[in-house]
Amino acid sequence: MEAAAPLIQKVSPLPVPPFLLNEHLYESLAEAPPLDTTNTQPLSPWTFARKRPTGEKLPQTIAHRGYKAKHPENTMGAFRGAVKAGAHAIETDVHLTKDDVVVLSHKQDATLKRCFGKDEKIINCTWDYISQQRTLAIPHEPMPRLRDLLQFLASPGVEDTWLLLDIKVHLPFLHQKRQALILPQLDNDANEVMRLIAHTVSSVPPSPHKPWNQRIVLGCWAAKFLPLCSKHLPGFAISHIGFSLSYARQFLSVPNVSFNILQKTLISPYFGPRFLQDAKAKGRPVFDWTVNEESMMRWSISKGLDGVITDDPKKFLEVCDDWERGEREIVITWKQWLIVLWIQLMVLIFGSIFWWKYGGKEGQKRREKKGRQAMVFSSKQNGTSQ
Repeated sequence: MEAAAPLIQKVSPLPVPPFLLNEHLYESLAEAPPLDTTNTQPLSPWTFARKRPTGEKLPQTIAHRGYKAKHPENTMGAFRGAVKAGAHAIETDVHLTKDDVVVLSHKQDATLKRCFGKDEKIINCTWDYISQQRTLAIPHEPMPRLRDLLQFLASPGVEDTWLLLDIKVHLPFLHQKRQALILPQLDNDANEVMRLIAHTVSSVPPSPHKPWNQRIVLGCWAAKFLPLCSKHLPGFAISHIGFSLSYARQFLSVPNVSFNILQKTLISPYFGPRFLQDAKAKGRPVFDWTVNEESMMRWSISKGLDGVITDDPKKFLEVCDDWERGEREIVITWKQWLIVLWIQLMVLIFGSIFWWKYGGKEGQKRREKKGRQAMVFSSKQNGTSQ
């Protein structure tokens, strides 16, 4: 299906979000173990909607890949620009390099092609190589490491800004450190991803005023990351990121998990309001992504969300100011409604196809085959190392 994605996008009357065509994402969701309802990760009280000077609570401003509307995305310039604009938080995505460095790049960008013009996979490149590349967008900035962003957030004057990490559900993993015994297309081990994130966080001293577990939220698409969060980053808050309300509902049974949901699914006539009602009843923060139009920003404010993820944090803050001054009219155009309905239809169609493929008997066979391949690979490694 991913190979056919360009054709689908071309013939589709409206854009199809790329994550809906990501087979690896559905496979990861389908193979997730049963949810652990005894999760002991804490809630993140600093992520709830905040009181404005008038006393009214409005959603926090969460800068999507930094100040993406004005800077090359996922760069230090974008992160600094977001803080300067007044964003309460920064959202970014993590990838791993060949030599196990955690870098910041959009989840759909497994390669350097879109932002850096190089048709090479991040997982196949060393940090030394990646650090020399520059964005195609002016002013041609380098890709930062997670370590670089944390060092910035630990600096004086930035102590109140928190971080939402979007953790990958799948990356092509061709680990070539020491051995020639490589299993082609072996998934990036989720345990390794979490271990390296935890190692990076522990390597950067936090601000004296706030430890990292009061400033970082771990954004997880799949349930399989929950026990790994508890293992490697105990005491850190978790947020489920997703576009399916039915899948998200499973996390309501897990204590303290917040939600970061695609806005266009939250707008659905019955299921969206019901989900928001149930999440609020359990005291869970709810954010929506990615919101760039003023009317949609007002919709998010009107629903009492706790945070809005946007490419333009300055615009959202201005909309919040206007809201306090009484400018609260929400006008959703027919075109916007059409896009909302279209994406909801695509979620239903592609979600049903992939859930049938990966959640049924065929999916079980695929997972068993992958498990056997991984066991063979592991036994070969062990035999080589002895």
